[in-house]
Amino acid sequence: MEERNKTLGEFIIENQKAFQYSSGELSRIINSIRLAAKVVNYKVNKAGLVDIVGAVGEQNIQGEDQQKLDVYANEIFIQTLINREIVCGIASEENDDFITVQGSDNSHNNKYVLLMDPLDGSSNIDVNVSVGTIFSVYRRVTPIGTPVTLEDFLQPGTQQVAAGYVIYGTSTMLVYTTGHGVNGFTLNPAIGTFYLSHPNMKFSENGNIYSINEGNYVHFPQGVKDYIKYCQLEEEDRPYTSRYIGSLVADIHRNMIKGGIYIYPTSSKAPKGKLRLLYECNPMAFIVEQAGGKASDGFDRIMEIQPTELHQRVPFFCGSVKMVEKAEEFMLKAK
Repeated sequence: MEERNKTLGEFIIENQKAFQYSSGELSRIINSIRLAAKVVNYKVNKAGLVDIVGAVGEQNIQGEDQQKLDVYANEIFIQTLINREIVCGIASEENDDFITVQGSDNSHNNKYVLLMDPLDGSSNIDVNVSVGTIFSVYRRVTPIGTPVTLEDFLQPGTQQVAAGYVIYGTSTMLVYTTGHGVNGFTLNPAIGTFYLSHPNMKFSENGNIYSINEGNYVHFPQGVKDYIKYCQLEEEDRPYTSRYIGSLVADIHRNMIKGGIYIYPTSSKAPKGKLRLLYECNPMAFIVEQAGGKASDGFDRIMEIQPTELHQRVPFFCGSVKMVEKAEEFMLKAK
């Protein structure tokens, strides 16, 4: 069988020994995400139907209106993980607090916690723009056999053992890393199987796309304004192309394939930034770094930040190394 025709299941089995802890649990977590992603994908593809699209009338912990599909995706991923008794704890962007998971025998013997953004970019659902699921896996730090605590979730990104995203777009892809490079799998909807379509995904060292919401330009810090002006100058290989979907997964996925930088900085409207360290920035940073890119908060490496709260927000710069380094130069000059 040719490499590109491998199924996700075959790939997981073949690479089982490469996991840091090859007890089989991490493979089962990826398999659970694969299953939940297929269920959510089915619903996302039906999202033009009135009963799915639209706000549910509640707000999540972030104060954002929850879309019905957000709530559905959250429930599907949580239930799939709980039913398979693989993780000892789950934290979701949609939930105020983390969930403690105990086995059917009331034990707390599982070794991993999972953090997720079940449906990133959900404000794009009703206009048929790509949305995604982001996940991050850590080995628990509290003793096995005890219930999980906040400490298990507030780990720096360097401690991640796996991270990935699912992008529900013109085709549905699951992209993930366990610290040995990044691989992308595309769903064949006719038979419900993910196939390895993008082996060993890599950011180019440089790129010509910058992705930022320029509508907020007036609110950005000076370093970001200066970098945007640099991107727009007509010299050398510039001006760069501006591409911004407003769906984190879709924007970074495109930039990984084509080369580029994604920026969501602090602003006078969001002084700490808008993206969440644990559910969005750390998992995407792990993927970006494993694909040969760079991820920072404009000054320091994202994955070295010590989290202090479950729903912590940070500024986020990630993508092709040379582009991120240039943006950091402008940030430092304007500091």
